[in-house]
Amino acid sequence: MGPGKSRGRRLPLLPLRGLLVYPSMVLHLDVGREKSVRALDRAMVDDHMILLCSQSEVNIEDPTEEDIYKVGTIAKVRQMLKLPNGTIRVLVEGVVRAEVQSYLDNAEFYEVMVKELPEGESDDPEVDALMRSVLGQFEHYISLSKKVTPETYAAVSDIDEPGRLADVITSHLSLKIRDKQDILETIDVAARLERLLDLLNNEREVLELERQINQRVKKQMEKTQKEYYLREQMKAIQKELGEKEGRAGEAEELRNQLESAGVPEAVYEKVSKEIDRLEKMPPSSAEGGVVRNYIDWLLALPWSKMTEDDLSLLKAEVILNGDHYGLEKPKERVLEYLAVQQLVKKLKGPILCLVGPPGVGKTSLARSIAKSLERKFVRISLGGVRDEAEIRGHRRTYVGAMPGRIMQGMKTAGSLNPVFLLDEIDKMASDFRGDPSSALLEVLDPEQNNTFSDHYIEVPFDLSNVMFVTTANALHNIPRPLLDRMEVLYIPGYTELEKEQIAVRYLLPKQKREHGLEEDALIVEDDALLLLIREYTRESGVRNLEQQIAALCRKAAKQLVSMQGGRAKSPDASEMPQAGESASNDGVDANAEKAEAAAPQQIRQVVDIPQIREWLGPSKFRYGLAESENQIGAVTGLAWTEVGGDTLVIEVTIMPGSGKLTLTGKLGDVMKESAQAAFSYTRSKAAELHIDPGFHEKNDIHIHIPEGAIPKDGPSAGITIATALISALTNRQVAKEVAMTGEITLRGRVLPIGGLKEKSLAAHRAGIKKILLPKDNERDLRDIPDSVRDDLTFVPVGHMDEVLQHALLPASELAAEKAGIPLS
Repeated sequence: MGPGKSRGRRLPLLPLRGLLVYPSMVLHLDVGREKSVRALDRAMVDDHMILLCSQSEVNIEDPTEEDIYKVGTIAKVRQMLKLPNGTIRVLVEGVVRAEVQSYLDNAEFYEVMVKELPEGESDDPEVDALMRSVLGQFEHYISLSKKVTPETYAAVSDIDEPGRLADVITSHLSLKIRDKQDILETIDVAARLERLLDLLNNEREVLELERQINQRVKKQMEKTQKEYYLREQMKAIQKELGEKEGRAGEAEELRNQLESAGVPEAVYEKVSKEIDRLEKMPPSSAEGGVVRNYIDWLLALPWSKMTEDDLSLLKAEVILNGDHYGLEKPKERVLEYLAVQQLVKKLKGPILCLVGPPGVGKTSLARSIAKSLERKFVRISLGGVRDEAEIRGHRRTYVGAMPGRIMQGMKTAGSLNPVFLLDEIDKMASDFRGDPSSALLEVLDPEQNNTFSDHYIEVPFDLSNVMFVTTANALHNIPRPLLDRMEVLYIPGYTELEKEQIAVRYLLPKQKREHGLEEDALIVEDDALLLLIREYTRESGVRNLEQQIAALCRKAAKQLVSMQGGRAKSPDASEMPQAGESASNDGVDANAEKAEAAAPQQIRQVVDIPQIREWLGPSKFRYGLAESENQIGAVTGLAWTEVGGDTLVIEVTIMPGSGKLTLTGKLGDVMKESAQAAFSYTRSKAAELHIDPGFHEKNDIHIHIPEGAIPKDGPSAGITIATALISALTNRQVAKEVAMTGEITLRGRVLPIGGLKEKSLAAHRAGIKKILLPKDNERDLRDIPDSVRDDLTFVPVGHMDEVLQHALLPASELAAEKAGIPLS
């Protein structure tokens, strides 16, 4: 065919993956795709001619027109051989370039109309010069490359046609398919040779660079050190690529992090100096790891990141009420903070101290505060912390030094304004390692904590935006300077009514979910729940109540699984076919349907009082500890403990003797002194009380407070001891429905005490009807819940005479009391 002439042909198309065929090339192909096999079959049927075009992407299994290059090579199929694995190996010979004009509609294989692209003959001297240049570059390429043998150059140099020379040389180069396709698509011979010359130059430069790298590495290494050789080779490659290696690369990465961290200027300078130090250290230096760890800590702290507060009072109130029942004062304090924050925009974080017995919800309330503010929440427990470094961190000179818990918590929070809970702040201790409570003085001072200094971090850190919440069971273990920095919110124990509401609203649904029970699977009746609160728990919080409810859920879960298993294995007698009923398959199916219909009624379990006693056993506590009858020398007192209020019966016995005073019941020094004061008051008032003035010489007096295993201390049992002592000496009974609390002086004045609310709740639980309290404690009555105040009579007293008037039955009324006549 003459130059410039072309004609269209209809040919099957075989797409090639990762391969390209030039005219005059002969090579083997493995064909496995169904369309490609059918295209080969059509070629063999026609004239053994087929169009070979490369795919642009190797991993495309079913290419479309856009995925196949337009220019390819018409080839003749010389031979076909079926391999054992199902693929076909064919021998093809490239004939001429061709361009796809259009794809024909053929679902079985690719079929196209093609236009041949024959090469024109050229006798231009420039082409001859290009051929020589190409051959020269190819010879240089062979000398550098180990992939092409010298014999290849001898075979190539015998080729006279310039176009074929370009094709053959390109086929021997390790090029990308895109570059080889460029050569195939370049029809003009001179342009093709120029393009090949560019590719050869690039390849030669790459090979030259590799050779230089290898030579540089070989000069630096010892022959026996293979690992050293690999490391140096990597360094040389990185150097040629312009990349930093070793410490330099690490320092560059840290500088990039520093630029994007948004740290204050002082921190920026500190980190920059440390990065410069790190860069100059050898990789094997042990101090390098210490410096790197320090830099990582400085970059990880939230120097400027803050979350946006949600200051919606309505939303906060809904969240707080949804999470907790009662706790009005703490909730009100949080809402006040939100209101002030709305007005001021910038308010130093308050430091709240939630004080109360275990199980009343101190920790969960702090979590709800964070939720209502939409702040991050961090909790650290201070129970048992004895080391000051736990708060302030270690100096960096120590091995294994790290920041204190405050800085660790701030890193965990990732923001400057989290809600930070310091749990069990009253459980800290001090020893030779320092006093951690003193280290907290700076943390919990809004005037100082904007420049908090951690021994490890060394750079001042701003804690003024943090809302600190601390929890404690008792205040007396907290040092006064630390307590002075906190706003104390007392969370007293719950009343029976509150416990009942908490159980219904929170504890029961929660335990049902955790034990896999449906909402209706377990129903606890109100009177059964009240019994559970009164006779199976005795606490200020609800933790033991939750444990008892969990026990009920476990019993119910066991019952439920047993019932389901029983139905599956052996139906009840009522579900068995009765006499006269069919025992066929139809009868069995009917019984199964009947059992299935009855399942919901059987699964639902209603827990009443007998069921409680059956599942949980006998009552653990006796509800109503008030004395069942009037006693001589036995008085009910009220005490405060870290776990809430409690009732104590103080007993006095008078025995003939020499005037010895005995105190038993594991009493503390303050309580012993209170008993001595009560004894001295009784002696001073012996004549007025119609007591033998010499009673202290003729009798031994034993004062005992039961539950001796429990330590007891404090002055609030003063009037109780005095009343019991006078009752025993005058042989007058004490009213059984009366309990009392108050400190006594030598002249009989009644001084105020603390913990009145907790003591009142304990009296209410014990079934007491009347409480004698110091007159100065009248102002505390407003803190007592209405449900308790309605059931109790509170009598303020200022002197011991008033106490005796209300507590002791007059001698003239003893007979009436024995006869069952009610007293006024």
